[in-house]
Amino acid sequence: MKIDSYRFGRIVIDGKVHTSDVIIYPEDVNSGWWRREGHRLYIDDIKEILDGDFDVLVVGTGDPGLLTVSDEAKQEIKNKNMELIIEPTEKACRIYNDLSKEKKVVAALHLTC
Repeated sequence: MKIDSYRFGRIVIDGKVHTSDVIIYPEDVNSGWWRREGHRLYIDDIKEILDGDFDVLVVGTGDPGLLTVSDEAKQEIKNKNMELIIEPTEKACRIYNDLSKEKKVVAALHLTC
């Protein structure tokens, strides 16, 4: 999977436009991803990711970066020996594209605020 472009509220992945938050797996996109609390990421929000076998989780926190990751989620990701990168979504997209060339990367991206 490759992120072709991102702007507030819109992301293009492998030529397909998405206008809601996404989780990008190495071979699939969950385009209906939503969290129990809009601007906070909890363990339950990324259960499928934590059950998988990934090297890196890239979290896109939105355009201005309002989404935060709970301490419990950070600890669980660390317990899974997964690297966690948290950045505003534009930068997270670039990081995902770069890292996905050499590692098993998954991205959870908030597309708006």
